[in-house]
Amino acid sequence: MFICRVYRFYTVVQTIKRTNSYTSKPFLKWAGGKGQITPELQKRIPEHMVISRKITRYIEPFVGGGAFFFHLKHNFDIEDAILIDINNDLILAYKIIQSQSEKLIHKLAIIEDEYLALDETERKKLFYKIRKEYNLEKESICYDNTDDRNILRIAKMIFLNRTCFNGLYRMNKKGEFNVPYGKYKNPKICDKNNIFAVSRALKNVTILQGDYTLARKYVCEGSFIYFDPPYRPITKTSSFTSYTDMSFGEQQQIELSNFFNECTKKGAYVLLSNSDPKNEDPDDDFFEKHYKNHIIERITAKRNINCIGEKRGKINELLISNYHEE
Repeated sequence: MFICRVYRFYTVVQTIKRTNSYTSKPFLKWAGGKGQITPELQKRIPEHMVISRKITRYIEPFVGGGAFFFHLKHNFDIEDAILIDINNDLILAYKIIQSQSEKLIHKLAIIEDEYLALDETERKKLFYKIRKEYNLEKESICYDNTDDRNILRIAKMIFLNRTCFNGLYRMNKKGEFNVPYGKYKNPKICDKNNIFAVSRALKNVTILQGDYTLARKYVCEGSFIYFDPPYRPITKTSSFTSYTDMSFGEQQQIELSNFFNECTKKGAYVLLSNSDPKNEDPDDDFFEKHYKNHIIERITAKRNINCIGEKRGKINELLISNYHEE
């Protein structure tokens, strides 16, 4: 099985070429982003999709930064894609880049020029000024349109993401962005090439705001679904799930496993990533219990979001799928 997967991955990397555009990549630095494990996800794409280089329908109900989607978009012909996330601002950002990329680039360029011209003290003041504005306007924002006010909001969001400490997107229980200032000498605030590439990648893509169950109406036989939920904490104190002000606890993890089974019954190919509780407790069989009829594999990943440097390092993560090698 391992040799087969390595061969498939090598074949895809060597044979799939895209020379007509800049390769798209996540436009936000997103905690829990899947860039580092994309090669492992690639190995687990259903074999007939790898051979044909075609995915009829791709659904990602926790899209986040979208690293795996952008990888697939570059390497496969995706006929129909549905991206979903519960974070209002994140989905607004996707929609604005999809339809208003030039206006967003213009606003980002203005912010970047202003910021880079300042000394360290003034940069810090500007960061907290924009963070305050971003949080205060949250309650008055209408997320149903992509007008100039919302374009500016997303420019602020990208600015904060690129200049905050550790590139971490985190919200408190009030729904406020609360990451402190990060001291970067020359941050890339306006990445024109990538924004245009992302806009091209999002052409004709369905983008929805809401929880993962919005995917229900799109799931059909042959769909390829990737679930990347907020990870189940591996210790009692590691409870970072705050990409939004909504919690995703033990009960939500169980409900997601039930939805995984529902998608399986519809004939979809389903792949899910999550934390491995056995890193801390060898007797924790949560996933073995709730995904007992599926394939559970352990891969090595690097923990990056701990604020204590020495506590970052390689740990196991889980990849769970409902299909065998074909």
